Amino acid sequence: KGLPLSIRSGLYPLIGDRIYGPIGHAVDTFAVFGTMFGIVTSLGLGAMQISSGLNTVFGLPDTLMMQLLVIAFITALATISVYMGLDGGIKRISTFNIYLSLAVLAFIIVLGPTLFIVDSFIENVGNYLHSIASLSFWNEAYTGGNWQGDWTIFYWAWWVSWSPFVGIFIARISRGRTIREFVVGVFLIPSSILFLWFTAFGGTAIHMEMEGDPGLIEATKEAYGNAVFQLIELFPMSNILSVLVIVMIIAWFVTSSDSGSFVIDMLTSGGDPNPPKIQRIFWAITEGAVAAVLLAAGG
Repeated sequence: KGLPLSIRSGLYPLIGDRIYGPIGHAVDTFAVFGTMFGIVTSLGLGAMQISSGLNTVFGLPDTLMMQLLVIAFITALATISVYMGLDGGIKRISTFNIYLSLAVLAFIIVLGPTLFIVDSFIENVGNYLHSIASLSFWNEAYTGGNWQGDWTIFYWAWWVSWSPFVGIFIARISRGRTIREFVVGVFLIPSSILFLWFTAFGGTAIHMEMEGDPGLIEATKEAYGNAVFQLIELFPMSNILSVLVIVMIIAWFVTSSDSGSFVIDMLTSGGDPNPPKIQRIFWAITEGAVAAVLLAAGG
């Protein structure tokens, strides 16, 4: 419709040309802050998991300094990627990451408890569809626990902070697609793959606990980022698989950082779908710096 590729344009049917004034500026500013802190939260948690993996695989110290070095490395890769642009950098890393992730998923399914994964996948989807209404209204009224505050509300806030960035980025890369292609490619296929992903890894861990206690629960309690690597150690070729998982996690966070930076670039340049390269570098480095400061200050 000839409007800027930014969050303010969503308000055009309500306030018209006033999106180009203070109201529109405020909306886009909030979107920039939401995107920034959503990305750096992921980057901080990812750095802890990668540092834990490096400690498990290579014996490197799992310290704050190592986590900061991981953030610096991911930020450098993301800066190069976003500088090269949508097709030259972001798309290539994303494609590599998809193929690597599918290969790791296939490895877990084939060498893990395959029949249990298939059975539990079908049952999990059924339980999800059956329970979604009751769980949507459950709020711990009769239990008085803190689970929702520590988990549900925290993750809701985190995901909501991602919504401006994800919405704009998907809109940017979906130009020329039909509505049917958009719904299938953005909603149905990713959801189905993620259902299978959680079932494959989580189901494998649950199956191992059911067969005997391999210590996965204790490992998860001890270090959040170390759980997946403790699970991988129970598979053949665990060292190779652990290295691939580390590479995969790094690639995940590079694709998050570079695409998030690209959206912030578009927002801060008035909705320009191809923002200036110097601005791309600035925001990519800023994301890494904010993540490092928050991790050092608060853990």
